[in-house]
Amino acid sequence: DMCEQLLAAEQSTYHNTLLALRGFCSLHGQDHQRALQDFQRVIEHESPHPSSCIKALCGRGLIRISGGSNYLTALDYITACQLKLDETIFTIKSYVPWNQRGLLLKILQEEGQMMLQKKRYPGGSSVSFQKKQTGLCTSLTLKVDAPGVFQLASLLVELDSSDEASRLLCADALYQMGRGEEAHEMLSLALSRNPQRAPVLARLALLQLKRGSVYDGNQLLRRLIRIGDSSCLLPVLDIFQDEDRKLLQNHCRWRALAILKGKQEAAAIREAIAHLSFAILAAGGYAEDCLLTRARCYGRLGQMKTAIFDFNAVLKEDPRNVQALSGRGFVHLALRQQKETVQDLISALKVEAGAVIPAILSLKPEAQGLVTGWLLQHGRATLSELMATKDVPEETLRDLLTMAKALTKICRAAQHHIFYTDVLMANGRHQEALEHLQEAFGHCPAEDTARARLAVLQLQGRNVAGAAAPLSALARRDEKDLAFLLNFVDTKKQQHLAQAAAQEGKVLMKGHDHQQALGYHSLAVLASRASPRYLRHRAACLMRLKKYEKALKDMEKVIQGHGCNSPKTQAGDHCCQGFLLLALAREEAAVQHYMQALQLDEPLALGTITECPGRESLTQTFHKIAQYNFEKQRYEEAWKITDYGLKIDKSSELQKLKARLKREASSCSIH
Repeated sequence: DMCEQLLAAEQSTYHNTLLALRGFCSLHGQDHQRALQDFQRVIEHESPHPSSCIKALCGRGLIRISGGSNYLTALDYITACQLKLDETIFTIKSYVPWNQRGLLLKILQEEGQMMLQKKRYPGGSSVSFQKKQTGLCTSLTLKVDAPGVFQLASLLVELDSSDEASRLLCADALYQMGRGEEAHEMLSLALSRNPQRAPVLARLALLQLKRGSVYDGNQLLRRLIRIGDSSCLLPVLDIFQDEDRKLLQNHCRWRALAILKGKQEAAAIREAIAHLSFAILAAGGYAEDCLLTRARCYGRLGQMKTAIFDFNAVLKEDPRNVQALSGRGFVHLALRQQKETVQDLISALKVEAGAVIPAILSLKPEAQGLVTGWLLQHGRATLSELMATKDVPEETLRDLLTMAKALTKICRAAQHHIFYTDVLMANGRHQEALEHLQEAFGHCPAEDTARARLAVLQLQGRNVAGAAAPLSALARRDEKDLAFLLNFVDTKKQQHLAQAAAQEGKVLMKGHDHQQALGYHSLAVLASRASPRYLRHRAACLMRLKKYEKALKDMEKVIQGHGCNSPKTQAGDHCCQGFLLLALAREEAAVQHYMQALQLDEPLALGTITECPGRESLTQTFHKIAQYNFEKQRYEEAWKITDYGLKIDKSSELQKLKARLKREASSCSIH
């Protein structure tokens, strides 16, 4: 009321002062709209009074806080400080209530920090505080830069000299103004009061490096590492200039490498990781060499997931980075993750095999063995799948060729040279495959796998019978490998191979060399795509070798293919199957096959049974199985078995069993 009475008077000597006072009265009375009108009239006056302007700016700043315009609040207080710092301090202490002063100081600190970090605007900007182009404020077009923030920080320090955040803001502003020595003095004073404050240590370390005091900078960084708060570097790095961030990055990287060249203890590695982390932060979050080195350090400490995270960060920027691919592959290797290891190492080999091979060779023998074993296993599976489907993409073959060639350089094992030869053959480079095979194993290889491949490669220029010998040797050792190798032989030659192998197998069987004969018969089976005729030959050979289980599998395939065969042929197959089942003590199944044979061609079946296993012997088996069914009250099955058994031999035991069956089943018709 008093302000309004004075404003209503004719004399207007203190008009702006009274408007500012009335504005604060309205502000304290929560009438923000009227307060803002009074403050604006003072600020926009043609001939404003400086003290009144300071009060109006401070008042308007408080109103803007309630509206969420913290940035504009900071600009008002910076402008007030530019007019007169002491007057601004007095206004805050006199007109801002104590319960609002803490919030105000916090907001001014945060906004000042963001101004220095250039987060409010890119590269600074100019802000005008008036609508009219006249009056005192017309000249106060504020460029938000370090001097303005320094004045704001000085205000905050004067208001609360014990507040560390305000002193740090002041030091940061001094640094950006090029007054590094003053900033250093202020930070040194703050450190003497609290030696463990990480934000102070971080700033001092940077300033010491900038001054060329490497030793002191190192000591401060080590203290910062011991505290374990590297996050304080982020806001500091936003404030420091590019060349100073680069200086920190290079120094920390150099320091980490120096540590790693010395002791390899866990503590030293952890210190190196901390320096590398500082370097990465100084680089803006991405520094390829530092990330790679840090990832390896994490790997040494057993922190595998963290190591993978760093390798992934590099690969996100550069998916073809060889060091990151191979490094991540080795981490997966340590975790025994086969699929991931193989994927990464193959990707790395595709980019630059010359860099990956020495890295693999630097591993321990056990790890090298795992890597080569997994790569070979993957390559073999991929090549076999491609050859089986007859779909051979050029890109996949190129990748396999790169991997196979690398394997021969990592370890000159026979299996690696064999794989490389196979990939060359799959690529259609038969002459190169032949030359490599002869270079690795000589012109007359001793290994069955090498001799077999030499036979396939030379098949064009030599007779089929000559090729059958080495291929049959491979058949005895590894049928799966022979089946793969036959993919490189055309269908016509495979047919000739099967015929030649079967003929040689028969000759060897007559000479009782069943083991050798087995290889030829296996070759005939594989080359003929499991022809029933050759399966029978091999089953007969296996029976002579008393390998009944394998012979049984062959005969099962033969019987499954029955359809267009004559009853006589089918009867013979069932007799053979029955004999094998007897040899394996599977009598019930054997009896079923003999009954089927008798049903198909009784004369042939009886003749075969007479030769082996003998009528009397087989009749005893029929009696045993029929008796079992009789005891289980399966009379129809028992009658059927007994009936067929009597066709083989008129056994008295079977006749007695048949009589019992008639008596037991007199009430029902069995047949």
